[in-house]
Amino acid sequence: MSRPPSQKEKKTYLNAVGQKLVERRGKKKYYSREEVDEAITNALVTIDWACLAYCVFLDEATFDAIHAGIDVVCDYHEMRRDALAALTEESGFLEMDLDLSWLEWPDIDLGSVFDWFDVS
Repeated sequence: MSRPPSQKEKKTYLNAVGQKLVERRGKKKYYSREEVDEAITNALVTIDWACLAYCVFLDEATFDAIHAGIDVVCDYHEMRRDALAALTEESGFLEMDLDLSWLEWPDIDLGSVFDWFDVS
């Protein structure tokens, strides 16, 4: 297993994967595991940090099913909160409803969080 990514690496990683998802699959609330894995491959980023992308771009049930299948316990909400905190430094961010998809995050300028994301 590789070392955990730094906050800066998390942001870079999520930007790379997110950009590939939108380029190839369009804007979706959530993606399938296959779509996220394909984006990881196409973004040329390490698969070792796939769980980081899973907690942002997959729904909770899919995330939990993946981890149950490999007998690894990961807390979707805790991982998601940590991953999303790497994307923004806004103070109220961590108090928001993390059950929302990445497209529904309130009070966040997605254009600055994801430089490639067109919010228009």
